[in-house]
Amino acid sequence: MDAAAAAARAARPTSPSRPPKAIRSTKPRGLDEETAAPAAATFPSIKAPSAAAASLLHADVPMEPSVWAALPDDLLLEVLARVPPFLLFRLRPVSRRWDSILHDPAFLAAHAGVPSHGPCLLTFWRGAAHSPPQCSVLSLPLRARYKLPFGFLPAWDLWLVGSSGGLVCFSGFDGAGFRTVVCNPLTQTWRVLPDMHYNQQRQLVLAADKKRRSFKVIAASDVYGDKTLPTEVYDSKEDKWSVHQMMPAANLCSSKMAFCDSRLYLETLSPLGLMMYRVDAGNWEHIPAKFPRSLLDGYLVAGARTRLFLVGRIGLYSTLQSMRIWELDHGRTVWVEISRMPPKYFRALLRLSAERFECFGQDNLICFTSWNQGKGLLYDVDKKAWSWIAGCASQLCNSQICFYEPRFDAWIY
Repeated sequence: MDAAAAAARAARPTSPSRPPKAIRSTKPRGLDEETAAPAAATFPSIKAPSAAAASLLHADVPMEPSVWAALPDDLLLEVLARVPPFLLFRLRPVSRRWDSILHDPAFLAAHAGVPSHGPCLLTFWRGAAHSPPQCSVLSLPLRARYKLPFGFLPAWDLWLVGSSGGLVCFSGFDGAGFRTVVCNPLTQTWRVLPDMHYNQQRQLVLAADKKRRSFKVIAASDVYGDKTLPTEVYDSKEDKWSVHQMMPAANLCSSKMAFCDSRLYLETLSPLGLMMYRVDAGNWEHIPAKFPRSLLDGYLVAGARTRLFLVGRIGLYSTLQSMRIWELDHGRTVWVEISRMPPKYFRALLRLSAERFECFGQDNLICFTSWNQGKGLLYDVDKKAWSWIAGCASQLCNSQICFYEPRFDAWIY
């Protein structure tokens, strides 16, 4: 072997004789990382890193203090704006400067311009009586679960309404009356909304508007006692509720609603089809979209832009039941079947034919959970892919789950 060949062979990458030294990490202030989801908790739109990339991610690379200390502020903010929001909490104890960066207007502007971190699942529940609420977030891109402190909220009997644009909405009672609370869990800022004109327990929907840096809360028409309540809309820019048209007489099929493209949809049995509320125009109209035959239970799920899905079980007998997904054809006002849950997933999700399940969605992702299950099932409409998510469902009967987008630039005021 000549000298050139020996040199080339020596230059080839070789496996290290022992694994790289583990990096010691500190827990973020106010944010505790739980166990990472196992390998079975795959997410179809995320590719696993290659071996070379993984070695770079976990390698103990020395960082020159002189180089990072001289990093210009504008470049530092651009780098930090692209760090996953949950990981930014690890940087807060470094110094006062790094802790104040999360509130810097320049950082928030840069953070607002980067793509979303990716889908997360937020679980909210209450433990024993008079105990503070518990909340955890499962990050699907990071495959890790984090505890979010919710001790900053009032100690009321709150119920999760939903999430939009980094904000989370709750409703409940403060001991004297019905209250609505909107907060940003990352910044721990919150606001108690003023009382509605008809301040009773209502079906609510939160809709954040990133361009206007505002949000709206829609209180659908409802029946309280023998009185029908009108639709009310709260605008954070005006900090008040406005009364809109009362929904025409209708026999609601369920209390489940879906909000997409500035429209609110509800299922109705009489008249058969959907009731649609246009937030911009402030009026209701009926959509005569007949439900599929033999539909046992249906959930309306909002997709991206104008897409509206219907999810439900089909079949009169337990041995013939199946879970299907339809999409509303707005032009023909008919439901078009787009997918069926594979039998193996259906049997694993619902072990009993009468078992209850929950379904919710965001950006063409649909998540299924059921009672007494420690995992959820995710369907990607665009990729037509099914996958299990470990740890996204809680066995507590009072837990509530929704999709959540962590953002520091989600404004309360």
